Amino acid sequence: MPAEAKLDKAAKAAKAARPAKTEAGGARPAAATGSVRAGGPPSAPLTERQEARRRRILHASAQLASRGGFDAVQMREVAETSQVALGTLYRYFPSKIHLLVATMQDQLEHMHGTLRKKPPAGETAAERVAETLMRAFRALQREPHLADAMVRALTFADRSVSPEVDQVSRQTTAIILDAMGLDDPTPDQLSAVRVIGHTWHSALITWLSGRASIAQVKIDIEMVCRLIDLTAPADA
Repeated sequence: MPAEAKLDKAAKAAKAARPAKTEAGGARPAAATGSVRAGGPPSAPLTERQEARRRRILHASAQLASRGGFDAVQMREVAETSQVALGTLYRYFPSKIHLLVATMQDQLEHMHGTLRKKPPAGETAAERVAETLMRAFRALQREPHLADAMVRALTFADRSVSPEVDQVSRQTTAIILDAMGLDDPTPDQLSAVRVIGHTWHSALITWLSGRASIAQVKIDIEMVCRLIDLTAPADA
């Protein structure tokens, strides 16, 4: 696929990941679009009952990870906590890695809704994105065990977890584009968004491993967000 076509596809996917707006301007949760997995990617909408079950599983995953990190998330205990059969849990999430990456996407979606209720106040797109990412970072900072579990899962993810990893990437892109105030980003702007997302993820890893302070993370995030100004169209 040509590079321009890939970028256009990425922009459409990110736009689709944004919560729809009601007439009153509030965020409306998107309808569930993923089916129960059977070793493959989602293909059909979930029923209300299936979505409720999936929500319980993700809540149990986040709860266990918050208490004890990556090692505390055991599939049998997740099944017991969410009150689903172990076999049913594996139909939704084939492994612990699938589950924790999906948990990260769910947490980012929740953050996105919170951020939309109180948008960043920066005057420039770069300032708004930096503020948004630091707010998201501080939300994860309040749950360090959960953050560590999710980031570790994302790092360990292989090709079989691509659908879940793609969802995390789309959600991150949607959060950044919303902060920028863009509906139709240029290829250069999408490239900048991708680099900013990579830097944010890397900053999480270095902070969780004790190799960077919050102050250093803030400096790095603000620095990479300057790419937004460099990629702004000339007539903007």
